Amino acid sequence: MSTSEVMKKPKWLKVKLPTGQAYKNVRGITKSHDLHTICESGNCPNMGECWGEGTATFMILGNICTRSCGFCNVMTGRPLAVDVLEPKKVARSVKLMEVKHAVVTSVDRDDLKDGGASIWVETINEIRKENPHTTMETLIPDFKARLQDIQPIIDVAPEVVSHNVETVRRLTKKVRIQAKYDRSLDTLRFLYEGGIKTKSGIMLGLGETEDEVIETMRDLRKVGVQIVTIGQYLQPTKKHLPVFEYITPEQFKKYEEIGKSLGFRHVESGPLVRSSYHAEKHIH
Repeated sequence: MSTSEVMKKPKWLKVKLPTGQAYKNVRGITKSHDLHTICESGNCPNMGECWGEGTATFMILGNICTRSCGFCNVMTGRPLAVDVLEPKKVARSVKLMEVKHAVVTSVDRDDLKDGGASIWVETINEIRKENPHTTMETLIPDFKARLQDIQPIIDVAPEVVSHNVETVRRLTKKVRIQAKYDRSLDTLRFLYEGGIKTKSGIMLGLGETEDEVIETMRDLRKVGVQIVTIGQYLQPTKKHLPVFEYITPEQFKKYEEIGKSLGFRHVESGPLVRSSYHAEKHIH
């Protein structure tokens, strides 16, 4: 029996079920336009709140990832061909939803020569063309830290570019099987050196220590990251990594204070915090 099966979820992890007309409207738009959202694919606990406010995090380059991280509920396998109309579909939906701050992420596409960078650039440009007053956050893969694939995203300059380290150095190989801790730091450093406002995220409850979390925050500051999100890992299915520990709200508050003392411009830290939670606040 896994650790997560033994432990009961504490009361601070209770979430409201998605309801309301605004939620139904967003769901209708994503379905009718054949769009993928990380909200659904990732079983995000904040989907009801965010969709109820008429916002969603779009996931481009399909919904099948070439990597198989131990924490992620996104399907893994051989992706389908790239949908060349996807950038226009996303841009049109942002307009229909009247989104003021759009968040876009993607699966990893290690099968593509540029990792999907060209579709990323096209999506950003199409969103801006259709929605000139909409600001944007892009949550990108590591692109294997290839500057030639990261540079095109720097060139189109989204207001915020995020890439998540997800966990501490010691647990990276277990949690992010095909990823590398230092490679993620290199990706973030390239972005910062290119003049981009950068952001990263960490999940807790996988067996990390307090010292390791602080070390990770220090590593992120060293490569210029200005915004950090810290949330509780929740096991999506029995096939995924078990929860080692539920972190208390008090401990999350402590990490927030430590993060601010380290010089982060914004720290979002709490049990239900996810990468794009309150993303509209991170732009200011």
